[in-house]
Amino acid sequence: MFPRSHAPKPFIERILLASLLCLAFGSDARDLDDDMSEARNQLVEQIRGQVRMTASELGVTGLDPRVEEAMRKVPRHQFVPEKQRDLAYINHPLPIGSGQTISQPYIVAIMSQLLDVGPGDRVFELGTGSGYQAAVLAAMGVQVYTVEIVPELAEQAAQTLAALGYEGVQVRAGDGWLGWPQAAPFDGIIVTAAAPRIPQQLVDQLKPGGRFVIPIGGPHGVQQLELLTKDATGRLSRRNLLPVRFVPVTGPMEH
Repeated sequence: MFPRSHAPKPFIERILLASLLCLAFGSDARDLDDDMSEARNQLVEQIRGQVRMTASELGVTGLDPRVEEAMRKVPRHQFVPEKQRDLAYINHPLPIGSGQTISQPYIVAIMSQLLDVGPGDRVFELGTGSGYQAAVLAAMGVQVYTVEIVPELAEQAAQTLAALGYEGVQVRAGDGWLGWPQAAPFDGIIVTAAAPRIPQQLVDQLKPGGRFVIPIGGPHGVQQLELLTKDATGRLSRRNLLPVRFVPVTGPMEH
């Protein structure tokens, strides 16, 4: 396992080199994306309907226009394995390798909305995966600090994000359970894997007034998506929202 505070130097050097190479042909990726815009629009309409159906549980009136715009812009097909690209705009999770998945677009949309963040805000993400959730937040103008425990996924996500021009995302390989103390405090924290409990070290990195979205539960079966809000005194309020299914957080989780 990597040291908890940072990835090994060779890994970072590979990320930087890959990022520079990807930026050189980023325009080609954007050209390909134009062919998928209608599929993305149709997907967003499905998400809007699903949000309306669950609005009372989520405590919202509908899909936030800022989130909707980001979901229309971000090319999900670029964040899935090539053999899965014909399925990229189906409203379902998809495998991305290493036992991990890219979340259902509806889940990405509501978790982004529940954070209630916007341009200039800073968000920590535990579980980069393919980088899609980070890209949606970056498209909303958010500065994202994201950690992925699987080095190969972290490297691939960094390459994809760089190729598509998401400069507001910083990717690190390591133990996301520890957060990113050097960049704290955060306006929002998002955990994209099922956690057995709320990690206090992440709570400590959340600003007063900030929001924390996390699925709580065991690795098998259904978990509960929870929204935590920290008040000015540092106290947390918790609200259960929806039953969800996420792959489990991996790593020691002993802190």
